[in-house]
Amino acid sequence: MADRDDFGGMTAENDADRRRRRAQFLRDLNEARELRDRVQPRRARAARARQAMRMRTFRW
Repeated sequence: MADRDDFGGMTAENDADRRRRRAQFLRDLNEARELRDRVQPRRARAARARQAMRMRTFRW
């Protein structure tokens, strides 16, 4: 494949490109979550409560 080096790994340029695309995706995902939380505050509050319960019951 053209985008892989001799060792089967991604080249540095494509790896940086992949990290940049991932960072953009995560920013968009966070922005969408914030928008949804603003538009549906009751659902957001319930989701926060569920997440808090998950964190309280998680065993290290």
